[in-house]
Order: sequence, then C-alpha cells, then structure tokens
Amino acid sequence: MNQTTSAGSQDPSEASATEQTGAPQAAVQAERLSGPGSLIDRIIPAGLAPDPDSRLAARIEQCRAQGRPALIGYLPAGYPSVEESIEAAVALGLGGADVIEVGLPYSDPVMDGEVIQAATTQALAQGVSTDDAFRVVRAITERTDAVAVLMTYWNLVMQHGVDRFAADLAAAGGSGIVTPDLIPDEAQEWFEASSAHGLDRIFLVAPSSTRERMEMTARASSGFVYAVSVMGVTGARDSVSDAAQDVVRRARAAGAQNVCVGLGVSRREHVEEIGAYADGAIVGTALVKALRDGGPKAVGRLAAELAGRS
Repeated sequence: MNQTTSAGSQDPSEASATEQTGAPQAAVQAERLSGPGSLIDRIIPAGLAPDPDSRLAARIEQCRAQGRPALIGYLPAGYPSVEESIEAAVALGLGGADVIEVGLPYSDPVMDGEVIQAATTQALAQGVSTDDAFRVVRAITERTDAVAVLMTYWNLVMQHGVDRFAADLAAAGGSGIVTPDLIPDEAQEWFEASSAHGLDRIFLVAPSSTRERMEMTARASSGFVYAVSVMGVTGARDSVSDAAQDVVRRARAAGAQNVCVGLGVSRREHVEEIGAYADGAIVGTALVKALRDGGPKAVGRLAAELAGRS
C-alpha cells in the first residue's frame, strides 16, 4: 500500500511553512493542523458527525458488550463469478462475520496483495460491474444479519457519480465505504454524500501516520477507523505485526471511537490477540484463498473457525 497517498500524506503547505519559518516540521504541523481555525477545522465540515443510526457502529458496540472483537471479513465481488461471490458472502455472514467488506475490483489497486489481485483481475476479465457489487451487498443484508460495507478505490466512485454511488449503496442496504486511497483532505464531496445518505466513512491510518494525520482521520471517520498493521499490501501472515497495537493506541488518543485492525490477520488466535486492544479484526486474504480452493462452503467453514464457533 502506498501510505504516502492513502494514510500518511502531508499537506504541501506544511513543507512550505517549514521552509519559510525555519521552525521544526513537527511544530509547524501541530500549529497548522490543530486548534481553532486550523487546517483540520477547514477540511472537516463543522456539522460532520457520525450517523446516530449507524448499523456498523451499533454492531461493533454489540460485539464490545459481548466481550469480543467484531469479525470483519473481506471478499471481492464477482470472484470466481458474480453468483458464487454472492453465495460466498452469504456463507461468510452465516458463518459468523459481523461485518462484511465487499471489494469492488479495480485495475490499479495500491493495497491488494497477490492473492486478492489475482481474484480481482479474474473478476474484471469476466466483466464485473459496480452494480454487481451492489447485488452482493443486497444479498448480504437480505439473507444474513451481517453489516455490509463496500471497499473501493475512489476513482470507481467518481466514475459512477459520488452522490449516485452513495444513494445506490444505501438502497442496496450498505452501511458505508472503506476508501483506501482517499484522504480526508480530498473528501469534501464524500462528506456531503455520506451525510445525505446515512453512510459511514471508513478512512485508514498506518504506522507512518503522524499524530495530526491521526486526528484528522479520526474526526473524518465514522463506523470505525481502519488501522493498517504493516507497511505494505494485503496478505495472510503467520503473526500480526507488533506495530498494530501502537497504531490502535495512537488512533484512540487522536479521538477514534472504534478502531479495527487489518493486514496479516488469518487465524482465530490473531482475532483473539487483536481483540485484546482493538474493536475488530479484518480478515481478507485467508478468506479469498478459502474461496479459491474450496468455494463458498470453505468460506463458511473458515468464518466459523475465525469466529470461534468450531
């Protein structure tokens, strides 16, 4: 993942201010990004607030009350076919996922590892569309009690039309969007559309994110903040990065209400480990591998294992 673009970018004005004043960069950032009249206040609309009826926030709170992290699973729309991706997503929800991220395949992803790229490349070659992703979301909401969100690169939203995309997602029963390549600085149209249609805004933070960037992201996000545990792309790993806990701690200190950890999560013990300090664990590559090797039923079995049901 290109953290400079999606989770740790620096406003160009910060560098120029440092050069002009000679002040330490961190001090300039703190002055410009925080406090009354700051860059954060100029970027984040004054009336922007989480949706009080957010199903996503309510589900995470429900999991917290049960003393466990939310299990968040990712699967791409259209892989290995549209119908099979629908059945796999339903199996994921019935197997124990609290939240399901439906990935909208994109030709130039910055965050996807080898397994997910191969799956989305196949889906694109077969002609998967944005409307197909909405079909998957609708099936999840109609056939399971899981909360459905989309994970998409921003160009696809712009191509569809931001307000139209938000309206269509809400009509399908979706609760929000994970936007790996969109930062709050460039999200004014998304702020308006998400507020108008009652959708959550899930932005990313990473080990490289500054305190000020964490604060801006926390204020812009709703539902949860997606904490990237490693610098890199998606992929199942033997252990969760030691940086994950620190990223969560810093996000909370910046004001994030819910923080969920992704990248490198693949086993039940990872979910339990993350649950000790975060609000949710995000599993992607392991589920796509299960779908590739065993179809929708394998996804359901893995979901049950990750949820501690087997």
